[in-house]
Amino acid sequence: MSVERQQFIYICSDAVGETAEAVVMATIRQFDAHQVKIKRVSHIKNEDEVKAVVEEAARSGGFVAFTLVQPELREMMKEESIRLSVRAVDIMGPMMQAFIDTFNDSPKRKPGLLHEMDDAYFRRVEAIEFAVKCDDGRDSNLLMQANIVLIGVSRTSKTPLSIFLAHKGYKVGNFPLVPEVKPPQQLLQLPGNRVVGLTMDADQLLKIRTERLRAVGLPYGAKYATLARISEELEYAHAIMKRIGCPVIDVTDKAIEETAGVILGYL
Repeated sequence: MSVERQQFIYICSDAVGETAEAVVMATIRQFDAHQVKIKRVSHIKNEDEVKAVVEEAARSGGFVAFTLVQPELREMMKEESIRLSVRAVDIMGPMMQAFIDTFNDSPKRKPGLLHEMDDAYFRRVEAIEFAVKCDDGRDSNLLMQANIVLIGVSRTSKTPLSIFLAHKGYKVGNFPLVPEVKPPQQLLQLPGNRVVGLTMDADQLLKIRTERLRAVGLPYGAKYATLARISEELEYAHAIMKRIGCPVIDVTDKAIEETAGVILGYL
């Protein structure tokens, strides 16, 4: 039996490299590419380090995605990639050049500006801490302080959405809707435009919950993962959402980023 050969994408940055990694990850998701691994090389300071990355990419048969704001490092990357016949993708260069050409401005050429510890950074940290405290209805009293409150039945992506939006600086709470648990007054008192309901196709939810049972070692066929129970929960949840008067998003087959974009559109 043949063994699938591992392939590598090298992320090269004079800062952290998260920008390039986000682009690379989004690209990988478009392919059935389980054999592709990412290797991130951060905080590059000199041309020798650039050479080393390109040489390793040449040996492994991979390619390089880079975010280098220093002109001499970018130039070395281009020279080495041509010399060794390695494809190198400049993630930020074309965008910076478009900015220069269009607005007649000059870049600061300072690595890591995205992660400077400014007010926005501390807002994100505070928002992430808030999302953790408010996850799954842990502290109903904090819901009044939230920019957004996500509601829905179990396994409709409330927690990952909360964390994703928190990384954008929004304080997000989430509350699970269960027929046996009366929603708190704090939730019912919120204006509808600060609450977003999440729903999903019942059959898709059944698949997800069944997988969840298997993952935690619970027996197949538990009430939590039956179509009758799911339909009951969804009907109850829709009634609560209608009572609150909030927008409702069907998250069936939607990526977290896509749903977050819809939510931010409401805001």
